[in-house]
Amino acid sequence: MELRDRTRLEQIEDAALVFCAVRSTEATRRLPMRPEGRAFDYRTAFQRDRDRVLHSRAFRRLKHKTQVYVPYTGDHPRTRLTHTLEVAQIGRTLARALGLNEDLVEAIGLGHDLGHTAFGHSGEKTLARVLAGEEPSCPLPPELLPHLGAFKHNYQSLRVVDLLEQRYSLPGLNLTDQVREGMLKHTTWKVSFPFPLPQSEGLRLGLPCHLEGQVVALADEIAQQTHDLEDGLQAEAVSLDEVERLAAARAVIERAGDTYRGDRRRWRRAALLQRGLIHMFVTDAIQTTARAITRLANRHQVTDRAGWLAIADEIPAATVTLSRKVMPLFVELKAFIYRFIINHQEVNRQDHRARLVMAGLFRAYYDNPLLLPTYALLRFHEETGRPYLRDVLIPQIPAEVAQHYRPEPRFVRLVIDHLAGMSDRFALDEFAALYHPTGAPPSTSAGRV
Repeated sequence: MELRDRTRLEQIEDAALVFCAVRSTEATRRLPMRPEGRAFDYRTAFQRDRDRVLHSRAFRRLKHKTQVYVPYTGDHPRTRLTHTLEVAQIGRTLARALGLNEDLVEAIGLGHDLGHTAFGHSGEKTLARVLAGEEPSCPLPPELLPHLGAFKHNYQSLRVVDLLEQRYSLPGLNLTDQVREGMLKHTTWKVSFPFPLPQSEGLRLGLPCHLEGQVVALADEIAQQTHDLEDGLQAEAVSLDEVERLAAARAVIERAGDTYRGDRRRWRRAALLQRGLIHMFVTDAIQTTARAITRLANRHQVTDRAGWLAIADEIPAATVTLSRKVMPLFVELKAFIYRFIINHQEVNRQDHRARLVMAGLFRAYYDNPLLLPTYALLRFHEETGRPYLRDVLIPQIPAEVAQHYRPEPRFVRLVIDHLAGMSDRFALDEFAALYHPTGAPPSTSAGRV
């Protein structure tokens, strides 16, 4: 029996992939990989990245982070983790059908939301407002604001994998540049976005993402809209009758025929509709993307990998996309979900609470750094050379904080990193312990980045 080591796997991969797919042999990393005593290498570079993401602490915390509905109110609403798994699944389906690198897509898909905060986009927006000096409950010195940078979850995902995860001898997970680029570009990005990344080299900020990264970006959109719809139906934020009037739903119902119309069980029809929507969008994306790649190849007379690499930096940023026929259906669905589910009263109540909690925690930590966990204070000590705060004599602590913590941009970003890593439940428990100290203290095991 043949044992397939990395070299053999790379040969098999190269033979299986189409000319426009990224090869594992093309992978680059910021830092050298250390052998750690291994005698047998049986993973390609992107397999290794996938495994590193999967075993990270940040990945495990996704199970307690909100997607739309808070995860502890029921067993069935999506969490940030289940969303991530659905993105990876849809992405793999797209990649396999198109002949792209499935391992690269899976690694990006599993890592794309590692930087998401507690409480979903509401937590993200709150941290962005704090750093911009736009959160009234968290006033920061005006002279500090130009040095703080901004906040966006896809950039924070890179900060997690480049700096904050601590599993190896060097900071971060040392993922390949191709995975890092896909994680950043799964949603909008800017060349000059003011965000403190340890290393921007390898991200190709001024260029469109490779096709595998574009696959994840579209898979993220498809997964998000279809599962938000299912969760909204489950929460009774919308009715099935309302959904059935959407053009995308009518297209699915028409194709299903009596299989759909003849079933009186509404939950079965809702499940069939959700599956049908995913199938319609994924099928259309595969066919549309294949046609677009064929046109690009024919226009530039590309027939092999070398030819594709010569034009790869010029491909459209949305080469992987939906057709002109199906895109309006998707846009209508997205607008419907935003109006009736994302903007629903209960979701907005959660968003309001998220702002109170995240802003309140930032204010508490900024005012009194001793409230931060030990690892955070030690990190500040290591980054700045200032004395470890718990070793400072008590009478000297106020002056140390006033002179070397509150005016220091690295301290503000450290607090933001700590908040961004929290799960919903940990953030709520910490807020209750600090502002309503009547119950049990929060767990000390959660929240660490």
